Amino acid sequence: MTGTVVYFSSASRNTERFVEQCDFPSHGVDVRRIPLVPAHDPLHVDAPYILIVPTYGGGDARKAVPPQVKRFLNDQVNRSWIRGVIASGNTNFGEAYAAAGPIIAAKCHVPLMYRFELMGTARDVATVTDGVTRFFSSAPQ
Repeated sequence: MTGTVVYFSSASRNTERFVEQCDFPSHGVDVRRIPLVPAHDPLHVDAPYILIVPTYGGGDARKAVPPQVKRFLNDQVNRSWIRGVIASGNTNFGEAYAAAGPIIAAKCHVPLMYRFELMGTARDVATVTDGVTRFFSSAPQ
């Protein structure tokens, strides 16, 4: 299986904990993190990946995509390898719940594969782990 999960997590570490619970490496999926601190070296990806991203903006969809993720996706090579996006959010944000997902999906012309709240539930972890594993084992890259 060839595939990578790229994720961004804020200082809250909610997305990081979710990704850790999925234990993608035990399913043959590589995991890479977009740096939190802009001064750190940027992440460069040269293989198909699914992006897992939190939603920022406190309900303002115009601020939903974290700046670090925008920077990552503004690299044309990184953008060329994205195959799907999974977004987390807070249902308290109403219409802006997990808004980073549909925004990125539309701009990058990839599917919004799943949305989950905050750190996700055990069911979210199982669904995402299974879906990502199946995607990379069966989808043409």
